[in-house]
Amino acid sequence: MALGQPRGLTRKATCSAGARQAYNMRLPAVMNATMLKAINQTRGVVLCARLEPAGGMAGKSRGLLGRDGLAPDAGMLFDAGRMEPFMWMHMFFMRFPIDIVFLDRAGRVIHISHKLQPWRVSAPVWGARRALELAADTARQTGTCVGDVIIVEPA
Repeated sequence: MALGQPRGLTRKATCSAGARQAYNMRLPAVMNATMLKAINQTRGVVLCARLEPAGGMAGKSRGLLGRDGLAPDAGMLFDAGRMEPFMWMHMFFMRFPIDIVFLDRAGRVIHISHKLQPWRVSAPVWGARRALELAADTARQTGTCVGDVIIVEPA
């Protein structure tokens, strides 16, 4: 059995087309869109007009690395894995500060890391299911606060 593989499943079963299709059917429909937008439903403002899904593990690992900056209306969406009880984000090798908005399963803001600087890490946020990486100061400029409801939809 390969390391990290669920007991009782063979390598062939975990990598089969059927298994991939079943996994993709569990993903929210908006994750299949190429560009998304995040709206603060509580305040009635667009939090991010051009939200890019981070994608799978490779995308989650890379994130915003290698970029020189982030446009004021741009951002990246990260989803927690099924078995991850918390989320945290790192700023290793980043070149610019960002805001990170952590959401629970219902899309409610449970923590905001304001202007997180390069080479820093956010606090671990228990119960976070999604994180939005946004241009620095976006949360303050839009009035986004803990408790607000954020919806993500196709742009």
